[in-house]
Amino acid sequence: MSKVITAKNLKLGYKNEDIIIDASFSIKTGEFIFLTGASGSGKTTILKHLYGELKPKDGFLQIGNFDMNKISHSKLLYLRRFIGIVFQDYKLIKDWTIEKNVKLPLIIAGIKEEKAQKKVDKLLAKVKLTHKAENYPYELSGGEQQRAAVIRAIINEPVMILADEPTGNLDDFSAKVVMDLFTFANQLGITVVIATHHLPKDFSIPYRNIHIEGKKLYELS
Repeated sequence: MSKVITAKNLKLGYKNEDIIIDASFSIKTGEFIFLTGASGSGKTTILKHLYGELKPKDGFLQIGNFDMNKISHSKLLYLRRFIGIVFQDYKLIKDWTIEKNVKLPLIIAGIKEEKAQKKVDKLLAKVKLTHKAENYPYELSGGEQQRAAVIRAIINEPVMILADEPTGNLDDFSAKVVMDLFTFANQLGITVVIATHHLPKDFSIPYRNIHIEGKKLYELS
């Protein structure tokens, strides 16, 4: 398997604060990764570097074939076409229906309307949101919005999905639906990286747990 992420001696953080120091790790295509650690340990900071919102303070970080220390804005936009992102606050477009929100990556990719609609219908049914297709985000519960955000992230079958605490505020039903979606995506060969406080119970597919503690990363068995 090829490597999606290669990190060597990374220092990550903000102008006057180091959050992660001396981190070295790699993630291969098709792996399922849980990034764990206490609140404030640096999970979100790592995700922000993986999709290029922040650049490393020191060390080497490569995503696909791109050096994230040197990547240009145009190449970063290109790279993000292959990354699905699930934010803590969903980031659904408030003036768009759920159907159109979910379809957004397909619109950007120039997928023909008929093919796009079939994919949207299939995934909305998978997460039991068909009846909410024409509703707007404010008309959905938090769990329903998160389910919509996750299928938006996977609908164009990206190379990698990054998710920040995707089940943190969900009821048990929505949390299970969301984790089943990530499992489905991984079975398609998509690399999945999930930042979370706790590993899910009864998770049946192979995964790795990269844990953050004291500004350093450790692989837990």
